[in-house]
Amino acid sequence: MGFPVVYHPNYVTPIPEEHRFPMPKFKLLYEMLLRDDVIRPEQVYEPEFPEMDWLELVHNRDYIDAYRNGTLEKKAQRRIGLPWSQGVVTRTLTAIGGTVTTAKLALEHGLACNTAGGTHHAFPNYGSGFCILNDLAIAAKTVRHLGLAKKILIIDLDVHQGDGTAFIFQDEPDVFTFSMHCEINFPSKKQQSDFDIPLPAGLDDDGYLQILATHLDDLLSEVKPDLVFFDAGVDTHVGDRLGKLAMTDRGIYRRDRMVLSACHAAGYPVACVIGGGYAKNIDELVYRHSLLHRAANDIF
Repeated sequence: MGFPVVYHPNYVTPIPEEHRFPMPKFKLLYEMLLRDDVIRPEQVYEPEFPEMDWLELVHNRDYIDAYRNGTLEKKAQRRIGLPWSQGVVTRTLTAIGGTVTTAKLALEHGLACNTAGGTHHAFPNYGSGFCILNDLAIAAKTVRHLGLAKKILIIDLDVHQGDGTAFIFQDEPDVFTFSMHCEINFPSKKQQSDFDIPLPAGLDDDGYLQILATHLDDLLSEVKPDLVFFDAGVDTHVGDRLGKLAMTDRGIYRRDRMVLSACHAAGYPVACVIGGGYAKNIDELVYRHSLLHRAANDIF
């Protein structure tokens, strides 16, 4: 039947067309995957809606309530960088549920891919960088809370450091955070992951993949996770507006295949989210996000 894929129409909600956040990409990605026969309809699962208890495993109740009710102060809202609307609230919660569902399906099937997710800049009491609530952290804590997994590895290959995720798990030995990111990119103040690899601006495919290959197998064998979360951001691409690295489509495919192959070969379930991507050409951007699912299809 193929690997499980998680999608919901609520992953897209109206925001101003000129906004830098490419909201249409989630629906367009889903449609491309079906059109190109990367997935079939029977592989698609709808996300479960997250319970408040799951959100509170990571985030302060006052912050959650203020955001959901639209009463967050303007400075905090500007830091998030997305306009507030009830549609954005619903979209945020649906995508979080999608990552939790993806994690559960990965534990059952060995691999699952969300068609959204990767909000790794959200901290317990504030949002940042288009990230309102931290889906990776919520999903990791939820599967641990439910007794479905104990040891978690988060592999974050978005071009920006997963600073919120690193902060949230800084004192949790059973969740290992690994971030490989552009050194001079957002956020200006980095947090300390369990293992950080800052990369120089302009790094190309060969340089990037050599660094990743040097560390990936050792990382898996040392952590021995019950579940891996993989943030496959495509803002590492040379054409990304917010990137500063120089990867190509082929390099991103090779990266994703390397991660998924290593996890599969070692027997570690992997739950994937698509992470960031901000190219001006939406069709090119959607194709780059699809490389994760194409790599998953080729392996599984």
